Parts: sequence; C-alpha cells; structure tokens
Amino acid sequence: MAHLIYVANTSLDGYTEDKDGKFNWTEPSDEVFEFVTEIIRTTRTHLYGRRMYKTMMVWETDPNLAAESPLQSEFAEIWQHANKIVYSRTLRKVSTRKTQLEQTFDPQAIRRLKAASEDDILIGGPELASHALRAGLIDEIHLFLIPILLGGSKPALPDNVRMELELLVERRFVNGTVYLRYRTKQERAT
Repeated sequence: MAHLIYVANTSLDGYTEDKDGKFNWTEPSDEVFEFVTEIIRTTRTHLYGRRMYKTMMVWETDPNLAAESPLQSEFAEIWQHANKIVYSRTLRKVSTRKTQLEQTFDPQAIRRLKAASEDDILIGGPELASHALRAGLIDEIHLFLIPILLGGSKPALPDNVRMELELLVERRFVNGTVYLRYRTKQERAT
C-alpha cells in the first residue's frame, strides 16, 4: 500500500506564503532542489488543489524553465511523468498531460488509490493537505523550514488537528533550510 506524503516549504513561523500571497522566499538552493527532486522521484501520483496545480504546471507548460539547468530539466521530466489529480470547483480544464480534474476531495477515493498503488503519492498545498490530515490519510509529513519569519498568512498545517508524529529524518542544508520528515502516529481505520 502506498504512503500519502505531504511535502511543504514553510517559514520558521509555519506559513507557506507571505501576506501578499507570494512564496518567492522559498526559492531553493541547488542542494535543496536536488534533495526535493529525489523525494518527488519516489512518487508516481500527485494530488493538488487548484492554486498549487497552477503553480506547478509550469514544469510542463514553460519549456524555458526546464532549459535553465540540468537540475530543473530533471525535475520537469519527473513532474511531467507523474499522474496528477487536481481538486477544484472552479477550474474547468487542465493544461497538462496525465492530469485529471475532480470537483470534490473524496477521502474514500484516496483510500482506494493508496490501496491500489505500489508507489507513494504526493499531496501538495496546505488547503488540500488539511482535508487529508483531518481525514487521517497522510502517512508522512516532509517540511522544509526556510529561515524566515513571515508573521502570518496561510499556515502549512491546519488548526484544530491533533496528531502525534515520529521524527524519521532531519537534515540541515548550507543555506539554513532544515528538512524534517515525520511519520504520523494515527490509528488506522480498518
């Protein structure tokens, strides 16, 4: 059975974007980008909300991005080969291959997807991840803590969710980013 993995860049005070909705402060060093690429390589299906999908789709729709460096080219190739499921009530069509559009997030459908998949599944975006966390679907949380304080905006993790976590891996990068990989210790419904 596949694990559902939530991967997020977050400020030290826990936000995924600043008060203006920007996240340019998360631009990774080559060392961090290579590490993220290795995580993404292990997943074959990505779950996104509308906004995260629109952010990520440039890895297929903008060939100049992949041409900037071998690292970016490799990431683009991995991203393009993954199956993507986008959850949105407002998006009417998708602009990338291997992408399906769903209007609502169905926890039972995700449970079936996890049971049927051999490869891990990535979930991106704090809003979609909050639904999955509340439904007890997320098996691992991978956080990249960026050394910046934003003072408020969109939180990486939802309020009103209590869950014990087990630290599996920690790593410090030269640019001050810290990676934390946690396994959730939730009871599984049978």
